[in-house]
Amino acid sequence: MGKIVAIANQKGGVGKTTTAVNLSSCVAALGKKVLIVDLDPQGNTTTGYGIAKRSVEVGTYELLVQDAETRQAIRKTEFRTDVIPSNTRLAGASLEMVDLPGRESRLRKALAQVQQDYDFIFIDCPPSLDLLTLNGLCACDSVLIPIQCEYYALEGLSELISTLKTIRKKYNSYLDIEGVVFTMYSGRYNLTLQVVEQVCKYFGPKVYKTTIPRSIRISEAPSYGQPINFYEPKGKGSEAYMDLAIEFVKSNRPHDAAPRRKKAKAAAQ
Repeated sequence: MGKIVAIANQKGGVGKTTTAVNLSSCVAALGKKVLIVDLDPQGNTTTGYGIAKRSVEVGTYELLVQDAETRQAIRKTEFRTDVIPSNTRLAGASLEMVDLPGRESRLRKALAQVQQDYDFIFIDCPPSLDLLTLNGLCACDSVLIPIQCEYYALEGLSELISTLKTIRKKYNSYLDIEGVVFTMYSGRYNLTLQVVEQVCKYFGPKVYKTTIPRSIRISEAPSYGQPINFYEPKGKGSEAYMDLAIEFVKSNRPHDAAPRRKKAKAAAQ
């Protein structure tokens, strides 16, 4: 069974989707079987992998609202990574799911159909706490948190931690924090170092040693529909995300999640 990792932060503009696209691509480049789920109605992960949103006939919306077959929604890409795409149809899904049975676990049910086919499944969550994000956090084994090195990032982080505690209590008792990665990092600023110090004090070994620098190339890559390791394979951004992927894979064994789930379920009985 593949490990499911949600990439989430309730604060926008922290490099969440950028990290989702580039980390998943770099993990796939290391030889792992990878699927990424675009759970954001903006569909930026979809276009980041070169998929036109208007071409999406079966995607995340159809899985969540219409109970479509998961394999019908998967799009193969030239980047070794499979994608379940989204588009603006997903924007109304939270309202449409309110009266559906098992509304918070519909994504988990959909991914169970294909979980055995992959080593890792990444979920790019919206930058908000709604029924879509709740589905992502209920479906995953762990959460990877990108943090921009600025003051307001700390405020958003405290809100996210509070949200995770609530979800563990009510919906997903085996939910764990995968790790914290600093994005748009520049060691020249005192504020950056202060934020890093505070986050490391709280999360300790959960903080990745790899940091993602500010990079024009990283910002450009989505407009060409390519992950950074294909857009500029030898650039600083590509090297940083590849280092993060190596660190991520080394700290993971895809089957670690299964015993933790069984233990959590047994404790709940």
